[in-house]
Amino acid sequence: MAHPRSLLAPLSRLTISSFAASRSEVPRFASIPHQTIRCATTKAQPKKKKKARNTFLQHDLKKAEKFSLIDAMQYIRAFEVGRNPSSSKYELHVRLRTLKNGPVIRNRLRLPHPVKTDIRICVIAAPDSKPAAEARAAGATLVGEDEVFNQIKEGKIDFERCICHIDSLQKMNKAGLGRLLGPKGLMPSTKAGTVVTNVGVTVRNMTGGSEYRERLGVIRMAVGQLGFTPEEMQNNIKGFMDAIKKEMAQMSDRITKEIHEVVLSSTNAPGFTLSGDFKGPDSISPKELSGPL
Repeated sequence: MAHPRSLLAPLSRLTISSFAASRSEVPRFASIPHQTIRCATTKAQPKKKKKARNTFLQHDLKKAEKFSLIDAMQYIRAFEVGRNPSSSKYELHVRLRTLKNGPVIRNRLRLPHPVKTDIRICVIAAPDSKPAAEARAAGATLVGEDEVFNQIKEGKIDFERCICHIDSLQKMNKAGLGRLLGPKGLMPSTKAGTVVTNVGVTVRNMTGGSEYRERLGVIRMAVGQLGFTPEEMQNNIKGFMDAIKKEMAQMSDRITKEIHEVVLSSTNAPGFTLSGDFKGPDSISPKELSGPL
């Protein structure tokens, strides 16, 4: 019987040779240098900045519901039931298609049917002068120079409008009232039409008159009390719209303003877009909108 050691030697040679043969059959891959690797890269394209709008954003009115004047007044009065007819006001909002940085419309208007007649007006004029006498006769609540200046400096500003006669302009400027009246929009100025020569006429126009000014493409003004009849409201709205159209027509040809929407609301009611009609086919009688709520 052969010794076990003599059988192990051939077996070991066979195992080593078979491993060597199998290793030689395995294909070898050449290593790729790091420098030869290339990746396709694309540069991020910068985002295009959106062009800023130079006009105010307007809503599409094609699908908007529009109301006649009588229908709008009927709904508004329903929101104001139980209130004093003289405590709430009808307000008209005229939305314009206009440039953001363009000139604005600003003026004063006395409506055919005044909305507010108890306005308090201060007149800066020499106490014993003719303009001061005309101001008192026209209904001014406070007239004078030094007395008026002292009250304003003490913080007693009990008026809603302030005008100055042209002869008192220099004295008013020396008094330094701008920091007190300016923030309240009461400082008289030639540009605003509150430095005048004819005090009596100006005070009478202010009594019952209203100021309007375009802000963010919208002009707002009170056009009536809740006790006004539809006919009175129609006259006031027509007068207001005619004044706005006249202001737009007087502007330069390079500046265009167009009326986009006219909305009627009140102190406590939402707005209703007007169609331009006085009465609709299903509207109630105008007599039903006259009198107490």
